[in-house]
Amino acid sequence: MPDQSLPKTRTPKAPTGESEAAPAHEGISRRRLLGTAGATGIVLGTAGAAVGYAAAPSEAAAPLTSLGTDRAMFHGKHQPGITDGLQARGHLMAFDLAAGAGRKEAAALLRRWSDTARRLMAGEPGGHDDTDVARDAGPSSLTITFGFGHNFFARTGLEKQRPAALDPLPEFSSDHLDKNRSNGDLWVQIGANDALVAFHALRAIQKDAGRAAKVRWQMNGFNRSPGATSHPMTARNLMGQIDGTRNPKPNEADFDQRIFVPEKGEPAWMANGSYAVVRRIRMLLDDWEQLSVRAQEDVIGRRKSNGAALSGGTETTAMDLEKTDAKGNLVVPINAHARITRPDQNGGAAMLRRPFSFHDGIDTDGVPDAGLLFVCWQADPLRGFVPVQRKLDRGDALSQFIRHESSGLFAVPGGAAEGEYVGQKLLEG
Repeated sequence: MPDQSLPKTRTPKAPTGESEAAPAHEGISRRRLLGTAGATGIVLGTAGAAVGYAAAPSEAAAPLTSLGTDRAMFHGKHQPGITDGLQARGHLMAFDLAAGAGRKEAAALLRRWSDTARRLMAGEPGGHDDTDVARDAGPSSLTITFGFGHNFFARTGLEKQRPAALDPLPEFSSDHLDKNRSNGDLWVQIGANDALVAFHALRAIQKDAGRAAKVRWQMNGFNRSPGATSHPMTARNLMGQIDGTRNPKPNEADFDQRIFVPEKGEPAWMANGSYAVVRRIRMLLDDWEQLSVRAQEDVIGRRKSNGAALSGGTETTAMDLEKTDAKGNLVVPINAHARITRPDQNGGAAMLRRPFSFHDGIDTDGVPDAGLLFVCWQADPLRGFVPVQRKLDRGDALSQFIRHESSGLFAVPGGAAEGEYVGQKLLEG
């Protein structure tokens, strides 16, 4: 779990649509509230303000809060769900193409998925058979992201278009991988700040797959809800540590170079795309929680209270790797996780981490099945994830408290322009 932080959430934009009549006694449905935007005007104020709604005199309607009105955009240079801020709920899902399904069926599926994602991210119903699970909610920062696995290209006759960067990841000593919960032809990432909105999207995507693809695996995650802390801060993981301090930030000059495939990169259909490494990392919490706070801090190399490096300062103060104590010992231990994962200790290797925590119940022996759904983004995993993980394999103090249980690598193409679907340049090029 490399030591890096996430960018802030983008400024929300109000959804638009056409008005839809409803009986006077009916509450404000999701369709109706969003549908009245064009006629009566949904107005967003400053951050945290409520949304105005022109109700009939007989109605005493409560407006959506800012949590519900926040909206990410489907169309753009990059797919959503990469640089957006962490969401409260998440679902990761991989599909395999059905027997006999090929390029034609894959193209039709991505067209359906893209249309559904566009609708749902705007706070609209998913289609004619919408389940209405989230009809009373706004967009809630929903993002839906699509990617292709290694075997997708052979299944669709597109082997020549498979990127070299999509070669299988090497084996690592910390791997205890379940093949049934790893890889896949297609990958979908769903995130939202409302659990029902996220589930609604999950169900819609699964239904859209129809006979073209079947679910290979699916995982559920969560993060702290926006507004749960008194001020914006880096997230904490289930070990209680501030996790993500040194993430690359979009305002850094080399951010795009590190995270996205250049517009003239290879292959051409991956322009403005990125590569996602997905790992289910189980935390051995019973063992971890037996350590003293001081011992936990030595494992990580940072203070548990505020994320500051053990060498001093605040969370953002540069770590002094050479500082010693009165006995001449390194203040930041040589095998501390934060020391090993630093980009300047790995030839500049960097990745944008955007994880979710998970808890899938208690084992029969009373041990929590919990940890991190690790998702990281980079322009090339051979220059991002792989060198860092290899170094962690050689002596990370954290390794005895975690176990990598599943893994996947996916090529995530650039965003779809208006009128296009995700992956169109690959599937129709």
